[in-house]
Amino acid sequence: MDVKKTFLSWPVVRQATSGDFLGRGPAVTSARTRGLAPRTATADKVVQSVCPYCAVGCGQRVFVKDGQVVQIEGDPDSPVSRGRLCPKGSASEQLVNSPGRQRKALYRRPGGTEWEPIELETAMEMIADRFLESRRRGWQDTDENGRPLRRTMGIAALGGATLDNEENYLIKKLFTAAGAIQIENQARI
Repeated sequence: MDVKKTFLSWPVVRQATSGDFLGRGPAVTSARTRGLAPRTATADKVVQSVCPYCAVGCGQRVFVKDGQVVQIEGDPDSPVSRGRLCPKGSASEQLVNSPGRQRKALYRRPGGTEWEPIELETAMEMIADRFLESRRRGWQDTDENGRPLRRTMGIAALGGATLDNEENYLIKKLFTAAGAIQIENQARI
């Protein structure tokens, strides 16, 4: 939209006539800029969350409009980050809305060169079957002197810093209950 420019629309003239002598306010703001509104102003709701990238646990405010994430910003009420986010945390909206985001389970057959989509239920069954078989094959009930071990060396867990404390706690409990002793977390390394 082209607006006809007149002598009175020049910023220097607006500075002098509006009292904004330093040119830091409305005198230097264009009509287009005055008409802009932040994406956060039109959000239907704001949801509190935690940044998924590292173990710090910075608070985030997730702005949602029509069921879609439109913006993610630091949460000033967070005692951890006080409204600040690192560059990765600031860009986490792209993690949610990226066109390259995987939205289905993929499987590559042994010896295969291509990934193929499979049902999530099928993928979960395959993982569970392989987990239990590895646990069974690597099970050590006792040591060479007959002392009880009740552990498996066939499975291990490496947690990630993109999980929150609760998720890592549940993973630790699951693998410990399964008899695994090789349990580590990337956030601690």
